[in-house]
Amino acid sequence: MRYTITVLVQNHYGVLSKISGLIARRGFNIESLAVGVTENPDVSRMTIAVDCDESGIEQVEKQLNKLIPTIKVKVLEEGSYISRELTMIKVSCNARQREEIMTLADLMHARIIDVTATSLTLELTDTTARTENFISLMRSFGIKELVRTGISAIELGANTTKK
Repeated sequence: MRYTITVLVQNHYGVLSKISGLIARRGFNIESLAVGVTENPDVSRMTIAVDCDESGIEQVEKQLNKLIPTIKVKVLEEGSYISRELTMIKVSCNARQREEIMTLADLMHARIIDVTATSLTLELTDTTARTENFISLMRSFGIKELVRTGISAIELGANTTKK
């Protein structure tokens, strides 16, 4: 099962390596990892999507809490958070295909960020499921390049992940 964990950590060098190493040493696959500084420049927030079972996620949570640079660990409950990922995708296109790609981009709320005579580059910020759908729609045009950030997640409502 896929679990989403949010971890607040001290914003220091080597922390990403410690966290990802801890999860990897336990034999769990990190499906997505996004890290960025928070409203406090001394604190970074990591959003990690991990594929494991229920006992595995409990083990990961306990181990993460033991690490010195860890401030707070929270396993997000399904349906209690909003998650998004940024995707940039460059597709091949000719003049005839350009309008079709632009229509699909508009339907999926993607933005066109670069245009050449033989390609279009699009940006999409959405859920993983909608991102996968958009990528599958673009495959028929020929994907030249694809970049994804990994998910970022925030709790719904007034709840926060703070110490």
